[in-house]
Amino acid sequence: MKWYSKYIKAYNKPFAEGFYPICDEVKARIQNMQSQQPVVTVSVISYNEECHLLACLWALSDMICKYPVEIIGVNNDSKDRTAEIFERCGVPYYNEERHSCGFARLCGLKKARGKYHINIDSDTLYPPLYVETMVDALNKKGIVGACSLWSYIPDENHPAWGIRLFEFMRDIHLWIQHFKRPELSVRGLVFAYETELAKKIGIRTDIIRGEDGFLAFKLKHYGKIAFIRNRKARAITGYGTMDNDGSFWHSFWFRIKKYTTSLGRIFYTKDEYKDDDSNLVK
Repeated sequence: MKWYSKYIKAYNKPFAEGFYPICDEVKARIQNMQSQQPVVTVSVISYNEECHLLACLWALSDMICKYPVEIIGVNNDSKDRTAEIFERCGVPYYNEERHSCGFARLCGLKKARGKYHINIDSDTLYPPLYVETMVDALNKKGIVGACSLWSYIPDENHPAWGIRLFEFMRDIHLWIQHFKRPELSVRGLVFAYETELAKKIGIRTDIIRGEDGFLAFKLKHYGKIAFIRNRKARAITGYGTMDNDGSFWHSFWFRIKKYTTSLGRIFYTKDEYKDDDSNLVK
């Protein structure tokens, strides 16, 4: 049985009274692990994540971590039952009415009390040793940030062998790319970093996407961004952005083409990036 199997029964399903006992279990576990002097802050950002948030918090409540932890939530102007789930699961949360990943991540960062801050996306499930593995990396000399990898939740609409092939090719590309361009291999759903440095740099809120890469780009001037290939830190998520590109195979080949046409950039660093007008918040 996969580590995430039990959480699937609450994943991608509308929140209902039948899930209340799970909420009680999650609340007890999370309240028991909350520290007043955390080494690491885990902030869970949510925008209309009623169908995913409980499963995410359920997985987090089962974490095994030798470091003192605090778990907080950010409700990014949700119109569904996101806030209710945070409350029923006993997770202190903050309302951020300005809608964007940048504003949500920035809100979590500002409220973080731990030496390290770990971003968590509500539509993603994290293995029990995820937080500990990321902090282990951050504790190494010269490391200011850490990024891991992720897989997709198997379902009938996406061939398992096709997903495995895509993940294998993508993982190799990201790993090679991180040596010269770590900022391009970072993804917000699996990103951790030093809190005070990130607060000093800030998280951009004037762009539609790429706030995580920009933060990594600035952080690397202070130290190294570690690339974690350990499966203990491998998250599992849905197909959101992939399905936005049409059928699985269309999305598959679109991404493979994108990676192959940009192979040249993995061999050199870049000291400056210019914003694309289409990515600026109007």
